[in-house]
Amino acid sequence: MDRKPTYEELEKRVREVEKEARKRKQAEEDLRKSQEYVGNVIDSSLDMIITVDTDRHIVEFNKAAEETFGYRREEVIGTLVDILYANPQEGLTVHKTTVEQGQCVQEIFNRRKNGKVFPSLLSASLLRDAHGEVVGVMGVSREITESKRTEEAFRESEQRYRSLVESTEDSIYLVDRSCRYLFMNEKHLSRFGLPKDSVIGRSYGEFHSKGETKGFARKVKEVFETGKSLDYEYRSQRDGGYFLRTLSPIKEPDGKPVAVTVVSKDITDRKLAQQALRESELRMRSMFNSMEEAVLIVTPDRVIVDINEAGTRMFGYSKDELMNRSTEILHVDHEHYLEFGRRTKDAFDKGQAARFEFDTKRKNGEIFPTERTISLLKADKGKRIGILSVIRDLSERKRAEEEKKKLEAQFQAAQRMEAMGTLAGGIAHNFNNILMGIQGNASLVLLHKTSDHPDYERLKGIEEGVKSGAELTRQLLGFARGGKYEVRPTDLNELIENQNHMFGRTKKEITIRGKYEDNLWTAEVDQGQIEQVLLNLYVNAWQAMPAGGDLHIQTENVTLDENYTKPFSIEPGRYVKISVTDTGVGMDKKTRDRIFDPFFTTQEMGRGTGLGLASVYGIVRNHGGIINVASKKGKGATFNIYLPSSEKEVIEEKESVGETLKGSEGILLVDDEDMIIDVGVGILTELGYKVLLARSGKEAIEIYEKNKDNIDMVILDMIMPQMGGGVTYDRLKKINPDIKVLLSSGYSINGQATEILERGCNAFIQKPFNMKVLSQEVRKILDT
Repeated sequence: MDRKPTYEELEKRVREVEKEARKRKQAEEDLRKSQEYVGNVIDSSLDMIITVDTDRHIVEFNKAAEETFGYRREEVIGTLVDILYANPQEGLTVHKTTVEQGQCVQEIFNRRKNGKVFPSLLSASLLRDAHGEVVGVMGVSREITESKRTEEAFRESEQRYRSLVESTEDSIYLVDRSCRYLFMNEKHLSRFGLPKDSVIGRSYGEFHSKGETKGFARKVKEVFETGKSLDYEYRSQRDGGYFLRTLSPIKEPDGKPVAVTVVSKDITDRKLAQQALRESELRMRSMFNSMEEAVLIVTPDRVIVDINEAGTRMFGYSKDELMNRSTEILHVDHEHYLEFGRRTKDAFDKGQAARFEFDTKRKNGEIFPTERTISLLKADKGKRIGILSVIRDLSERKRAEEEKKKLEAQFQAAQRMEAMGTLAGGIAHNFNNILMGIQGNASLVLLHKTSDHPDYERLKGIEEGVKSGAELTRQLLGFARGGKYEVRPTDLNELIENQNHMFGRTKKEITIRGKYEDNLWTAEVDQGQIEQVLLNLYVNAWQAMPAGGDLHIQTENVTLDENYTKPFSIEPGRYVKISVTDTGVGMDKKTRDRIFDPFFTTQEMGRGTGLGLASVYGIVRNHGGIINVASKKGKGATFNIYLPSSEKEVIEEKESVGETLKGSEGILLVDDEDMIIDVGVGILTELGYKVLLARSGKEAIEIYEKNKDNIDMVILDMIMPQMGGGVTYDRLKKINPDIKVLLSSGYSINGQATEILERGCNAFIQKPFNMKVLSQEVRKILDT
């Protein structure tokens, strides 16, 4: 007959029941708090977080989702998630893939409440309950309409629990070193559903998976090797139960283990309650640490109580260095910290989230731009306990914006310079024609004047004025697009050393120091223009050093990659670099930004045209090169020039004879300007030549066809209306393939003129020219 329990025994059981009830209640309360904590974090996320049940009905819809889709949470809870997809079939595919594979990362198209479609990057994963059963799908997505698509999608995956290693005190069994069963009690036998004779002597691995067997064998081996007992938790894959295993050695009298006793205690009920809490906490922690943004949890007085892994990477501190520290450590200065304090106080007092841009400081002192979202954290019964701050690094975006502005500014500057260059070329051409008329007439009058004539000096003054005007147009043409004269392979070291010597003799207060690379690559340049570039840079440096100073010139061979050359629209490859550095007053940013603008000068009125550095820029760019400047106020300036290298050998320059040469051959002069015709005829006649005139290309062809036997050469203007110099030359060459032609223009020897010369034209002469220069060019062609 069963014995009735005593009062003491009943009282003890009641206390145990009450104790267990309290534990369950506490576990439930902890779970509720954790879930509320998770909810706060989810609503503070900058990403859309949406969860659906197994039937694809929406059960969670955070604030970021509300802002993006335009629905209120209460509008969508319980509805099919299809309303959020542009193509509901795509939603079915995502759900199916997630259920089959456990997760799904995919770019999709969503639809807002107003019907507008937008792309987003979705990371979906399964949601499981405490028993491991699938209860739904969680999707974390980010709209990618305006931003560059990132390859690294926000991946939200629940952390899987390691199977808790196992057993319960209800089971008792013995195993040997090879994990063969030596004994087990009835309770443990019932788990296999086999009689004892069918189990004893068989291996543990015959009844368990490979993974379970491997883990158990390690524990058994450890007990045999150490001779000490050990405890570990284990979860059975057979029935999903949780167990606490205690493994103890059975020893012989000499202390050597001969078997291991395994006593297992079933802790499933307790584990399930703990698991529910941990699932919620780990889900929150996993999401917390997998976010790309830094997330801080701070007290009302802005003390850091938690930070995620992205935050430690962003700020450069370890978590321990930031915990329980004031957020002032992350601010630029104290005033900056107080400003952030005012914003957080508003969020805390009013309970409203706020988003704003704010500079932040890393551990290494670097200041970088961020976007911050701050929101209120609440505890039980809505009690305000702190602030959740989500921080996104804007450095890359800001750099991209700055780079875009820089490239736009470069493009606009290039367009402005090209337009100014085209204008400058046109002005220079017309001005050179005018100067040609003045020069020609002065030369003709001077032929009949001796040096003692009262007009002689005035006429020479006119020639000097023409020379100065020609120098000005030379600068304009240097700035103009394509303004190169005579290009030849050049040793820039030799050219620079000669220029240094000449400049040093006139400006003795300046000390010139040269550093030249051995075996410097050859460059194809117009030597006169590069000399002009150096002279303008030297004069600019001299003006920046009124009390004297050092001028450093350096050459070197460099190879520029596409990243460097692309903004300047030139090809990557080998370049010769020339650096001109002074120790002068330097420039501020405002001056640096305008230094190459035409007609910009820092000199007082009447002390400069503002064309010097503009022509330097034009000449370098016309040679397919790059020029830039580095300078700070009071720190001097460095101009760096990059000119394309050439495989051609240097050509030695021959000195020309300085005489006026005459002849008697027949010359056809072709030009549309009356002034040029007038002085041209006068000069050629004085030189002894028989001159025929043509005022257009068409007239030139007609005259040449009729008089080709009496015409020994043609002086041909390049720019004429209706039929230009190029077409006229080609038509003349068809009449006589051996025709001799001297091309003439107020423009420089650029584009079209170079092409005409390459087709066989004998030479080019730049207006304005004097009688001596013309006579030498004519004889050079006729005598060839």
